Amino acid sequence: MTKVHPNAAAAPGSSAQKPPVSSSVSVSVPAAVEASTVLTVWRRSLLLDGNGFTVFDAKGSLVFRVDNYAAERCKGEIVLMDAAGEPLLTIRRKKLSLAEQWLIYDGEDSSKPRLSVKKHVTLLPSDSLAHVTPCTCAADADADASYHVEGSYWRRSCAVYDGARRRLAVLRSKEAAVGGAASFGFDVFRLVVEPGFDAAVAMAIVILLEQMFGSRNSLFLIKG
Repeated sequence: MTKVHPNAAAAPGSSAQKPPVSSSVSVSVPAAVEASTVLTVWRRSLLLDGNGFTVFDAKGSLVFRVDNYAAERCKGEIVLMDAAGEPLLTIRRKKLSLAEQWLIYDGEDSSKPRLSVKKHVTLLPSDSLAHVTPCTCAADADADASYHVEGSYWRRSCAVYDGARRRLAVLRSKEAAVGGAASFGFDVFRLVVEPGFDAAVAMAIVILLEQMFGSRNSLFLIKG
């Protein structure tokens, strides 16, 4: 049976060293040799009775995790954590919004949202999925930056672009290394993050794509 990740010893409670993850950059390397960060996203929680995501780096070490208990759905939020369970970003659906809109906060802060994410709604055929804009109250160095997501989340084939059409992150299906190009299916896929883009934010966008376009019968819901 093909493994989702090569390093099972990196799960919580093991003796493996915690990977250096922060809310700003997931992998720290010299700028001269900086490369894309390749993550494997598993649409499954590490908790037996939970729903969420488990994310590994290219070496198979745990990087991000999302664990939502069924009893906590009424809280209306999703927390993206690092390997040790420390909160990196909190996602909340914006109340009293006519469109599907969410706010992303740093850590567990509930006073100053960092980003706003809105589902793209149109009656015409479009590749646009969502728009990400900085909140004016967020003290962020990239406060003038905004992003948009295009492609198909259902096919696990979409990308995040900035205003200049530079690709910042891409989501694609993951192929099993057994007998050629067999796919893991929709529950396991790759997230490739370009240098300079926040890997935690990229994963938060994936979480929201699941909320907007995923199976609402099998994963947690955010209710405003």
